Amino acid sequence: MSTEPVQGEPLLKITDLQVAFSTMHGSVQAVDNASMELAAGSTLAIVGESGSGKSTTAMAAIGLLPGNGKVTGGSIRFDGQELVGMPESKLRRIRGEQIGLVPQDPMSNLNPVSKIGTQIAETLLTHRQATKKDVDQKVVAVMEQAGIPEAARRAKQYPHELSGGLRQRALIAIALACRPQLLIADEPTSALDVTVQQVILDQIGEMTQ
Repeated sequence: MSTEPVQGEPLLKITDLQVAFSTMHGSVQAVDNASMELAAGSTLAIVGESGSGKSTTAMAAIGLLPGNGKVTGGSIRFDGQELVGMPESKLRRIRGEQIGLVPQDPMSNLNPVSKIGTQIAETLLTHRQATKKDVDQKVVAVMEQAGIPEAARRAKQYPHELSGGLRQRALIAIALACRPQLLIADEPTSALDVTVQQVILDQIGEMTQ
């Protein structure tokens, strides 16, 4: 679903991607020759049954496969750069700053012993989007953009003190804090009720626009 015509190379181009996992029973092929293109300013939905490789493809694109997973073939080009084989030090600079990720489960993807504001601040400081002097102000601004009410108070709370919908919005705030070029949302509403799902999807749409 393209919002405007885009010329030149796609923002993300995956060609003949193959991903395998090493198990005690041998190698298991999880993704086999997947190809797709995403233009800047557009949205791409990957649909498939559980276990079809949707999350694996997303994690491969951002370089976050688990330790037993490996890209065994194909190409992943982001903004003209080949990500397959890129050193982890370079990938770390791209993740968060140029590619944001909204994962599935907010409870397992937020640090339970770290305050929400601290986790957002870490992203901003790591990618030099804020200084120690102005980071608190920017954290509140990012949380407000993600639709979190009473952001200044919520920033001082821990994940377990927030509802499921607010925790998911906190993950969206972290993912979009640095205004990345690409946002990968891996079933970001799967753990939420239908009403909250629509609110979260609308919020992601508004922020990406």
